[in-house]
Amino acid sequence: MTWVKICATTNLRDAQASVAAGANALGFIFAPSTRRIEAKAAAEIVAALPAEIEKVGVFVNETPERMAEIVGQVGLTGMQLQGDEPAARLSAYRRKLGGLKLIKTLQVGELLANAGGWQLQAYLEAYESIDAILLDAGRPNQRGGTGVPFDWEVALPIAQRIKAVLPVIVAGGLNAENVAEAVRLFDPYGVDVVSGVERELGKKDDAKLRRFVTAARQAESTFKAS
Repeated sequence: MTWVKICATTNLRDAQASVAAGANALGFIFAPSTRRIEAKAAAEIVAALPAEIEKVGVFVNETPERMAEIVGQVGLTGMQLQGDEPAARLSAYRRKLGGLKLIKTLQVGELLANAGGWQLQAYLEAYESIDAILLDAGRPNQRGGTGVPFDWEVALPIAQRIKAVLPVIVAGGLNAENVAEAVRLFDPYGVDVVSGVERELGKKDDAKLRRFVTAARQAESTFKAS
């Protein structure tokens, strides 16, 4: 089953709507962002969620020590490194965060600009320190939630290279209208969405949530059966 993460959760009502729609994981942004949430507010939401729902903290260039502190305050079950965290430092995050799910986000544009492929290779060689790689379409001044997809066809070889080593999660401009094609094309471990399920910045739309999860799951069912 395609793992579905609804990111940038800012309130309990939206969290509950995401769970009701069938999400496997919710994301909470603790980095500078228009969708940022404070640890105390996130902890109140997490405490009201079912145990089986993954609670993933999203951080940008944060120290392992500070991340571990927030894990304890909030009750997170996973972490997403959304910044410039180098491959050589991933082992430090793993040591500090133990068995929590650790996802490293890589920006497709940066990977495509790195013609030699050494950047991606460095992260793949650090596979023991992370649980998945998330491919996103962010920019240096906006790490995620841009609402714009990356070039899927051009990025497909990158995704296939990652899948040979680690699970891949696809993000960047996904919505109910295009997530089925993303699932068919990439056959990813999971998909991650923010703006595609919002009615306004930081607020989720119940109908969009349901359509997104349904489209992702139906696409997988059709893809596997064909």
